[in-house]
Amino acid sequence: MTADFRQLPGAELILEGMDDLERNVDSVPALLVSIGAPRLRRLGVPVLPESALPQDPELRLYRLLCRDGDSGAHSRFNALIRRLVSFERCLEFQHYRELRLRAGRGPA
Repeated sequence: MTADFRQLPGAELILEGMDDLERNVDSVPALLVSIGAPRLRRLGVPVLPESALPQDPELRLYRLLCRDGDSGAHSRFNALIRRLVSFERCLEFQHYRELRLRAGRGPA
C-alpha cells in the first residue's frame, strides 16, 4: 500500500467511509468509497471486496442526499464526486512518486 494517505485532500471522507463500510453503515462517506472502490483498490487502499459493497452506490448516494432535504442534492453529489477524484489523483501521484523513488529516478 502507498505510504500514509491521511494528509491527502478528502482523506477524512475516505477513512470514515471505510470504517462505515466495515460496520455496514449506509452513509455518504461509505457510498463515496463504494463508488471509488475499483480505483482505490488499484492504488492499494484496503477497500472491502466488491461483493461486500452496496449495490448502485451512485444512485443510493443521490437518494441519501435528497432524503436529507437538501435542495442542492445534485450540486452536493457532484462536489463529493470531485472530492473523491481529487483524493484518487493525489494518491495516484503519491504512488507514482514512490515508484520513481524506489527505482532510483528521483522525485517526479
